Amino acid sequence: MAPPPALALTLGEPAGIGPDITLAAWLTRQQRSLPAFFAIGDAAVLRRRAAALGLDVPVRACAPEEAAAVFASALPVVSAGPAVTAAPGHPDETSAPSARAAIDDAVALVKAGRATAVVTNPISKAVLYADGFAFPGHTEYLAHLAGTPAPRPVMMIWSPELAVIPATIHVPLADVPRLLTRELIIETARITAHDLRHRFGIEAPRLAICGLNPHAGEEGTLGREDEEVTRPAVEALRQEGIDARGPLPADTLFHAAARATYDAAIGAYHDQVLAPAKALAFDRAVNVTLGLPFVRTSPDHGTAFALAGTGRADPSSLIEALRLAHRLSARDAARSGR
Repeated sequence: MAPPPALALTLGEPAGIGPDITLAAWLTRQQRSLPAFFAIGDAAVLRRRAAALGLDVPVRACAPEEAAAVFASALPVVSAGPAVTAAPGHPDETSAPSARAAIDDAVALVKAGRATAVVTNPISKAVLYADGFAFPGHTEYLAHLAGTPAPRPVMMIWSPELAVIPATIHVPLADVPRLLTRELIIETARITAHDLRHRFGIEAPRLAICGLNPHAGEEGTLGREDEEVTRPAVEALRQEGIDARGPLPADTLFHAAARATYDAAIGAYHDQVLAPAKALAFDRAVNVTLGLPFVRTSPDHGTAFALAGTGRADPSSLIEALRLAHRLSARDAARSGR
């Protein structure tokens, strides 16, 4: 019997630490009981980076279906995009096409059943924008490639200590009050509750909804948004049977006793919830996209150009992203009878 499909791992920005941590993760495959994965990108990048770092990692080009069998003895690579000329820490004109092609191919493979899930290494938004990339980031581009009108994709940062979701994501802070609507909070919470139930196996998810203003607005004395937007959204969610509480003051929501009272916290804006998540589990947190028809995870850090090619990049977050993608996709497969 043929081995099951492997995880599809994009190399991300080839001048960043994606190649470094991909190589380092493969070296831990036995120690960390890693699921089989294959890298998508230019195999020559991995060979050059392994040589520069002094890592004994055989790199073998193969088809996705061969990756699981190859994984024990070599790092499987499925070719995508142009030959990369970018040096560590120095993106060039091949960087953006390489990163984008890897994402495109990873999604196509998982939609075709030739990979079990998508795991993405970090990309450089600035490099992609300079090449004409029209999406705010990975999350929005993956939604576009998924080709499904609903539900809307939602970014969750997950660790064993804390799971958080920003209702508004990569937008200026000045725009948040205008963008934070009842409908957005309700839709975000619905998607979160659905995926926590079906992919994470939490039978009755408990959601904590942060207030926008200090002290959740102090009953309207520190801003009306929490009384006029967040509280009605929470009441509507509760009427639907979703266990949501709020608006709650964000400054008292992330200590250990408070975290024990909910399964995920939904914040009004990016830094409100990502700052505590990264403070608690910076090296182990995983970016998970909820609301997609397939599983996607990513390490919760950037390209770290200054670390690329130095041997100092920590693969811990990527390792956790691979392990979580395997767990979630296995639950998906079991639920669908695949």
